[in-house]
Amino acid sequence: MTDEFAEKLKAVLALQPNIITNDRLKRPDFPGDYKTPEQKIPKLSELDGKDWETCMTMNGTWGYKSYDNNWKTPETLIRNLVDIASKGGNYLLNVGPDALGQFPQGSIDDLKAIGAWMKINSEAIYVTTASPLAPLAWGRCTKKVEGDKTILYLSVFNWPTDGKLVVPGLKNKVISAKLLTDGKALKSQSENDGLVINVPANSPDHIASVIKVEVQGNMGKSTNANGQIKSGSID
Repeated sequence: MTDEFAEKLKAVLALQPNIITNDRLKRPDFPGDYKTPEQKIPKLSELDGKDWETCMTMNGTWGYKSYDNNWKTPETLIRNLVDIASKGGNYLLNVGPDALGQFPQGSIDDLKAIGAWMKINSEAIYVTTASPLAPLAWGRCTKKVEGDKTILYLSVFNWPTDGKLVVPGLKNKVISAKLLTDGKALKSQSENDGLVINVPANSPDHIASVIKVEVQGNMGKSTNANGQIKSGSID
C-alpha cells in the first residue's frame, strides 16, 4: 500500500462518514477509528483512550496449517479474554478451516472450553467496561454502571489460600457480593487496604472464578502519573 492508493481509498470511505475503519489502511498516516494490535495485549501504559481490538491466533499461525498443532490452552485464551475486557478492548480470535471447510479439532476443543466458561460468566465480559481499580495481583476486574451503583466483576486467577480476597483501594459501600458459579453470597468487610471478601477454601474454577460485587456510587476512572488506573468514586 502506498500513500497514493491509501488516499484514493480514503476518498471512497468519505462517501460513508459513519463507516468504522481500523488502523490498517496504511500506518501511521491513516489511523482509522480504532487500533488493532496483533498477537499482543497492550499494557495499561500503552492505552491512549482510543478503541482497540487485539487480533490473535488460536495456535501459532493465521488461517489453516496442517502442521501447526501448537494450540493455546483454554486457560490462556480465557485469561486473555478477561485481561482484554478489563482494559476496555475487544478480542478478535482467528479460526481457520481446512480445505474441506472443517475446523481443526484443536480449535473446536478450545472454543468449547471458552463456551463452557462463558455460559456461567458471560455477564462479566459482555457490555462491560474497563476496570476502575489499580492493577490486581490475583486477577482482573470489569465493570458495569447501573444508575447510582457500580457492579464489579472480579475474575480471580490466583485463588487466595487464606480465604480472604483483598481488593486494594476499594472504599465504596458494598451492597452485595456473590459467586457467579452458584450465586452463593459472600461476606465482606472494609479494612485499611480496601475491601476484604471472605471466599471458600477452594476456587470454583481453576482458570478464572468470578465474584460479582455491587457497590454504591458510580465509579469513575482516573489515572495516576504512571498511567495506571486507580479507583475513584463519583456520586
